[in-house]
Formats: sequence, structure tokens, C-alpha cells
Amino acid sequence: QVQLAESGGGLVQPGGSLRLSCAYSGRTFSDVAMGWFRRAPGKEPEWVSSISWTGGLTYYADSVKGRFTISRDNAKNTVYLQMNRLKPDDTALYFCARVRPGYPSGSRRTSEYDYWGQGTQVTVSS
Repeated sequence: QVQLAESGGGLVQPGGSLRLSCAYSGRTFSDVAMGWFRRAPGKEPEWVSSISWTGGLTYYADSVKGRFTISRDNAKNTVYLQMNRLKPDDTALYFCARVRPGYPSGSRRTSEYDYWGQGTQVTVSS
């Protein structure tokens, strides 16, 4: 059974930074791609970023490119999302998710992910 647990969210001022972590419980972490999504109040989930199983390939939504960095530590079964130069529009509940085995690591649809965490809230406000 796979379980995902996000942490690291919080309240930050515009221009600030946060690092989100996603702890993965299960035997197959190093074999699968992982991603981050976010959901703002009243909006559909938005794909943010994803990373291949080796960490060698990374993908970003245009809205976060150049500000966010995804990474992973396969020895720790953890994927990270470093968020810099945060904006109020980044306010959302952030989720990590596992790409379905066999799907591309750059997957962007929620249907292409099979396990999800509960989310961690990020609020960007002065």
C-alpha cells in the first residue's frame, strides 16, 4: 500500500520561499515518477510540476517555471518542491501524487496519477 504525506506549507509573504516535502511510504518509490498539483479555492486542480524516477527529468507549469524547483531523494523516499518568489496567486492546497506506472513522467492530468496525499496549505499574503 502506498501512502503520501505532504509537509512544509504555511503562511508566507509575497516574495518569500517555502519548501514542501512529500514522504512516500511503499517499496516502489525509486521506480516511479512523482508530481505536485495545487488547488486554489473554487478552482480545478492544477498540475504544477513532475519529476522522473531518476530525478533527471523535470517538468514545470508555465506559471511556476523559473520560481519552483522539484527534486527527489530516493534514499529518503521523499520528493520536494522548493518554491521561491511566491505570489498571492500561488495560494492553494498543494498535493503530491504518484504517476501511474507506465505513464510518462511529464504527465499533467489528474487521471494519470494513482496515489495522492492529503495536501498542505500554502498561503501567500502580506
